[in-house]
Amino acid sequence: MTIRLSGTGIWSGALRYGDAGEAAQRATELEELGYTALWIPDIGGDVFGPLANLLGATSTATVATGILNVWMHSPEETAAQHAALTADHGPRFLCGLGISHRPLIDHLNSPGAYQKPLATMSAYLDGLDAAPVPLAEEDRVLAALGPKMLELARTRGAGTHPYLVTPELTARARAGIGPDGLVAVEQGVVLETDQDRARATARLHLKTYLGLPNYSNNWKRQGFTDDDLADGGSDRLVDALVVWGDEATIAARIQEHRDAGADHVCIQVLTDDPGALPAEQWRALAPALTA
Repeated sequence: MTIRLSGTGIWSGALRYGDAGEAAQRATELEELGYTALWIPDIGGDVFGPLANLLGATSTATVATGILNVWMHSPEETAAQHAALTADHGPRFLCGLGISHRPLIDHLNSPGAYQKPLATMSAYLDGLDAAPVPLAEEDRVLAALGPKMLELARTRGAGTHPYLVTPELTARARAGIGPDGLVAVEQGVVLETDQDRARATARLHLKTYLGLPNYSNNWKRQGFTDDDLADGGSDRLVDALVVWGDEATIAARIQEHRDAGADHVCIQVLTDDPGALPAEQWRALAPALTA
């Protein structure tokens, strides 16, 4: 990347999987509001078309994958698409790479397909390096939680994109990446001051993740227990992973990540409709988060 990623970004599945025209319109507005990056997930299907859509709708914002699933795209395809999108839109595509999760990959392929995540990621990076137009280390980050994947992110990428982490885990990511690597953190937010409604929305989001070992093991390294992970997550776990409240409360959590070593924080605004584009909340939060 020619410019080190900073500021506050938006992480949104709807920017990828929702209506393309509406996604482009919202992307233009988000850039105007001061958000510096747009992050989209990859749980199947074409990821490069939506990336082109968002890049075409913006002129300065970074567009990033959070993450590109390495089981779903060959390194040759990824490197070629990165080169093409960079040629068309300038150096604004940050390729976040992730090893995904055993339940998803085994379900999509066959039981036992998910093997040796560290070796698989290393081999994928080898493929990016060997492509006709290599995807350079400074243009890729790894979704790294454990120390071994963090070491790979430090030595073979620009940094890391931690997802579903607390500020304490952001500090661990910074320690693992070192002082010069990029730490671009995702933070779930609910713009709601009623604790029951806010936590219900947060639990709707967390339901998918509580049974995934990559995340649960990471939370346990911080001191959470099986009891915290049971029955939709304890209030302690929910409040640690998803910040809820007014704009000032949310801004304070973002600042905690920055104080812990994050260069960039991308917020994932959560509502009762996960497929919606929460434009109203994005607008309301912008003055507190993008100054």
